[in-house]
Amino acid sequence: MVLCASVAALSVCASTVAAAPAHNGEPSLSASSTGQSTRRTGFDPAELQSAVDGVHRAGIPGVYAEVRDAGRTWRGASGVADVTTGRPVSPDMRQRVGSVTKTFTAAAIMQQVEQGRIQLDAPIGGYLPRLVPGERGRKITVRMLLNNTSGIPDYIPYAFPSLQGFPSRPDVSSESLDDNRFRQFRPAELIEMGLAAPPTGEPGGPTGVYSNTNYLLLGQLLEQVTGTTAEKYITRNVIERAGLRHTEFPAGPRIKGPHSQMYEVLYGLIDPPRDYSVYNMSWTGTGAALVSTMEDLNRFYGKLLDGKIVNQSSLAQMQRTIPVRALDGTTIQYGLGLHKVDIRGCGTFWGHDGTVWGAGTMSLTRADGKRQMSVAINLQRWNKVDSSGKPQHHPIDDALPALYRQAMCGDGNEGGVPHARQP
Repeated sequence: MVLCASVAALSVCASTVAAAPAHNGEPSLSASSTGQSTRRTGFDPAELQSAVDGVHRAGIPGVYAEVRDAGRTWRGASGVADVTTGRPVSPDMRQRVGSVTKTFTAAAIMQQVEQGRIQLDAPIGGYLPRLVPGERGRKITVRMLLNNTSGIPDYIPYAFPSLQGFPSRPDVSSESLDDNRFRQFRPAELIEMGLAAPPTGEPGGPTGVYSNTNYLLLGQLLEQVTGTTAEKYITRNVIERAGLRHTEFPAGPRIKGPHSQMYEVLYGLIDPPRDYSVYNMSWTGTGAALVSTMEDLNRFYGKLLDGKIVNQSSLAQMQRTIPVRALDGTTIQYGLGLHKVDIRGCGTFWGHDGTVWGAGTMSLTRADGKRQMSVAINLQRWNKVDSSGKPQHHPIDDALPALYRQAMCGDGNEGGVPHARQP
């Protein structure tokens, strides 16, 4: 889904977590984990496993991750994939990765820029006059869609009307979340919802506002210039080019292969947490529908930053960031489908995070491509809200950043580490 500064909180009821047997996943290492090699590569397998376990203890039913550094790989997991059966999570499970999909879509657009079929600063109305007609189509450029400065609002509140205003409004329900489980949305239908809403600002402003509508429009643009569906183009030219074996746009509401249940809490509105692993993802399309693994995500971002998916000129364009307001009101540095994170003492990282109903993912790669982290969790929006509708602090809000710090820095450095995010 969307980018926010803290993949919305999730809040699993204590009894559910307590009833789920803990599982400390067996970490795998591609080299021996002696003290000497740990210092050289910058990660400590025991500390990584401890951090993963900490996220589970804090309230996430299941968490799994892969960390890479200097040719060595660690994979670990903790907790359960199913709170009813106690089935454990494992590091190789497939995950709905949400808005991480946006980097794949942006890379596909940049490939078409390289081939001369798309111009970054051309008006979108020239490509899609029926979808974005009139003055808006003339003012909004392809670049503005990619970096979220188009001023087009997000369609999600209108696709899920029973959730509008939540959590600040008490008179909401999960009705539309359940009603849409098997609904087939058309991209144009969702785009029209976003375009019909009041603009979030003038096109091309100095600060953007994160919106999933932008990336559905980019999917339609890909279809227009390539003559095939965006999903097929991205599969052939991004996913297969990167050598990803477990990444795909799902053909139906079910995830193929080993995967976890996906538990949604909606800030305490859903109690006990409800599984949404079976869901028609047409409501997110080229903005957030991909299924992948943590191994595949690390491989993808490594290839991207190495110039193997787009050329170096295109990568430089993708890494030109501006301030963008995320859905939780925080400001992030956002490029063309890439999020920039500067961590004091650890360097600059590039990647994306994403959430869908019940699942959250974070994938970041250091600018030199050597240090990588991909983390998946199977619970979303865990925080309860107070009487004013403000989410209350939860132990998960400390445990997840601690895991990210350990995975990216390995030294407990706290500067600038991102939180999880959400739609």
